[in-house]
Amino acid sequence: MFTIAKRISRRAAQAGIVAAGLAVAACQPTSLGRSGPAIGPQIDPSQPVQVALLVPGGTGNADLDWLGRSLANSARMAASDARGARIDLRVYTTTPAEASAVEAAEKAAAEGAKIILGPLFADSANAVGNAMKDNNLNVLSFSNNAEIAGGNVYVLGNTFQNVADRLVGYGVKQGLRRFLMVYENDPAGQIGAGAIETAIAQNRATLTGKQQHALSQDGIDAIIPAVSEAAKSGRIDAIFMTANQQAVLPYLTDKLNAAGVTSAQTQFMGLTRWDIPAARLSLPGVQGGWFALPDTTLQGDFINRYRGAYGEAPHDLGSLGYDGVAAIAALAGSGNKNAVNTIGLTRSAGFTGVNGVFRLRPNGTNERGMSIATINNGRVVIIDPAPRSFGGGFGL
Repeated sequence: MFTIAKRISRRAAQAGIVAAGLAVAACQPTSLGRSGPAIGPQIDPSQPVQVALLVPGGTGNADLDWLGRSLANSARMAASDARGARIDLRVYTTTPAEASAVEAAEKAAAEGAKIILGPLFADSANAVGNAMKDNNLNVLSFSNNAEIAGGNVYVLGNTFQNVADRLVGYGVKQGLRRFLMVYENDPAGQIGAGAIETAIAQNRATLTGKQQHALSQDGIDAIIPAVSEAAKSGRIDAIFMTANQQAVLPYLTDKLNAAGVTSAQTQFMGLTRWDIPAARLSLPGVQGGWFALPDTTLQGDFINRYRGAYGEAPHDLGSLGYDGVAAIAALAGSGNKNAVNTIGLTRSAGFTGVNGVFRLRPNGTNERGMSIATINNGRVVIIDPAPRSFGGGFGL
């Protein structure tokens, strides 16, 4: 018998670079009330905006260093693409240690930075946020951990809450009201479960039950009878699974399929990308399942440009560097003196990045426009396209 956690692929390890920070929240950032004072300085839009970029470098981990290069190169592309704005981008490499990130941020602040873009890991981003309070600087971190968001710290990474809310909201519109949640017993699974539960409540649906499993074949085998019984009883409309660990989704859906439970009867949906790696597309258990995808309209052009400029493909998460600089450049290019403070950064219209539209919320989290996809006969099919703009104010 093997433990599923030991079967994680290289691709999953790359994704885990950000997920590794999910459960880490050191000191708490100061929260910002909607009516509180703006955090961050005003700028002169006619002058270059000094942006400090904190990225991993020289870590000895090939994947982490590749991600660091991708973040830096993508940010440089966004600075070059800026219209009407001049971005003085200064790159500072750090190790994953909190002290390294704080040291780099303090150096950047001393050298005149108006905003900090990065770092990557949640604990380091939280520490940098606390260190930058006295400098009145905002931190746009690359983390996807909503637990560190607030005050002067924002998360640019796509959060579990974004995905959960998009899927549940779409499901409710299709008549799905009763959800069973299946989740791992590790920290990421716990946080993902919280996001799913919140999304169900916010969309006025019903959480009919929860099934937690260990990261092993035995752990998954133990919950299959209860999940199968609930699906066959007609008491649930959908099964929402976290399946964060790479090996969980194939095994879990295969076991449910063998038990006669598929999306044809009870809709499957998940927090993670079901199309990566591509070998998953042929699995019987994932056919018909729903998952969320970023808007891929601009991705192809970005990847081709990046490869042409730097001779390698960008890391999947590298586009976050582009998004951060693009947001600042869009504000500065329009003559907005609040380009690096909370007034400008949280504009309800949001911004356009490599993966579509996104906006930063006043509470430090983000909202990203995503598509709903399914797998049909081994092919990815978009069943609800990503929105191209945000209407009205911030959603709940």
